[in-house]
Amino acid sequence: MKAEEQMPDEKWQAIISNDASYDGRFIYAVKTTGIFCRPSCKSKAPNKENVRLFENAEQARSAHFRPCKRCKPTGERLPDDEWVNVITQYIDSHYRESLTLDTLAEMCHGSPYHLQRTFKRVKGMTPIEYIQQTRMIKAKEYLAHTDRAVSDIALNVGMPNTSYFITLFKRKIGRTPSDYRHSKRHSKQNNEMPEVPHGGREN
Repeated sequence: MKAEEQMPDEKWQAIISNDASYDGRFIYAVKTTGIFCRPSCKSKAPNKENVRLFENAEQARSAHFRPCKRCKPTGERLPDDEWVNVITQYIDSHYRESLTLDTLAEMCHGSPYHLQRTFKRVKGMTPIEYIQQTRMIKAKEYLAHTDRAVSDIALNVGMPNTSYFITLFKRKIGRTPSDYRHSKRHSKQNNEMPEVPHGGREN
């Protein structure tokens, strides 16, 4: 078998049925999460088009996938900091989507409780706080550099409820989105003003 191959129906059925009899015969990886698993992994079945097949864990690692924390396809426990890194990378790429603790736990093949506890210990904040932080950073960029409406910005950072977005932004940043945009524009104008030479004689 090649390091990567097309998806035979037999192997796809093994994945979606968590068939332990196929463990040791191949490894599957999910492109959207960057994680690889045993066929018997009890995680939610991935979309077929996002799956890559490998002969063993070493080949999956060589393709820059990380072992699943639930089924431990390498027989080793994935270090917590690496696991949290997988989650933060996923949030950074999917912050526009509807993300919940349950969604993230399913994606990273762990329990919501363990995810919450481990993430906070490693990052100093909860997964939801990290999502909010990421969205606020992106919103500030939009406000400072574009003329897009606040409601449009809210939608583009994954918060379709504009009122909640404004409330959260003010709580996190200390001012409303409109006030933040105004202050940034005012600061930029001041920085672009030419210096006025001082008059008077030299000593």
